[in-house]
Amino acid sequence: MMYSSRRKPVLYFKEDRRFFSRKCTVLKLFGLCMLLVLGSVLWLQLSCSGDLNQTVRDGLPPHQPCPAERQTPTVDDPSWGPHKMAVIIPFRERFEELLVFVPYMHTFLTKKKIRHKFLIINQVDHFRFNRASLINVGYKESGNDTDYIAMHDVDLLPLNEALDYGFPEEGPFHVASPELHPLYHYKTYVGGILLLTKKHYHMCNGMSNRFWGWGREDDEFFRRLRTAELQLFRPKGINTGYKTFRHIHDPAWRKRDQKRIAAQKQEQFKIDPEGGLTNLRYKVESRQELTISGAPCTVISTSLECDLNQTPWCQFS
Repeated sequence: MMYSSRRKPVLYFKEDRRFFSRKCTVLKLFGLCMLLVLGSVLWLQLSCSGDLNQTVRDGLPPHQPCPAERQTPTVDDPSWGPHKMAVIIPFRERFEELLVFVPYMHTFLTKKKIRHKFLIINQVDHFRFNRASLINVGYKESGNDTDYIAMHDVDLLPLNEALDYGFPEEGPFHVASPELHPLYHYKTYVGGILLLTKKHYHMCNGMSNRFWGWGREDDEFFRRLRTAELQLFRPKGINTGYKTFRHIHDPAWRKRDQKRIAAQKQEQFKIDPEGGLTNLRYKVESRQELTISGAPCTVISTSLECDLNQTPWCQFS
């Protein structure tokens, strides 16, 4: 029987609409579930590959942020040897570099079977940055489970797997030697990455605490090595030259504090015969265990103390 559009049975119309609506609801729920499943899979895929793609686009070494593929547990394997290194990173507000550094170095050291732990010594006081004092703090806070340290800049990444990070039994080992560092090439340079046994670092009384702001603390430490009669070793057989490391610091974005205040200009070239571990003054504000892309690290937020009579240049005014 034919009906005009105006005379369709009301009962038939309602039943048909309910049936049609119910059918759409089931289809919609099924489609929504499928979208959620596909979205979850895509999210997991992007979380494993997105950071890698970004670092490649930015010209940084990839740190392979997929935990299942990246991290190998540091089990008690005799082939790893008995030694453990404390990687000490003096730090203040360089989070972008830290997010690259920790996963990359964890992968690099794990592949070389180097037992290690990362100590990020985060300066939280109002004084100028003091790299040397923060390294002293790292040495003090490194614990009894480590027997050597790496004084490691957060913006310097090794690209050559032949670089040695092993226990420097014979003497301090300067990984970022002048022949390999992308920026600093003078013979007495010992900055960037320097490995020392804890015994040798203690023999030097650590580093001088007088260097507030950027620079010169490494040059003074070179003199301490000579005073302690420690022989300095550097890499051999590395043929990658100035491309051995990737320097990820952007000077245009983050300016160095190179100001010289009051008598600092004259004092920066002098030897500090008494200062170091013996006159270090600091307070640990907090200690946090973190994981960055599967790589564990410890952030030690530290307030340094400054004797304004001895080093008035620890603050700008």
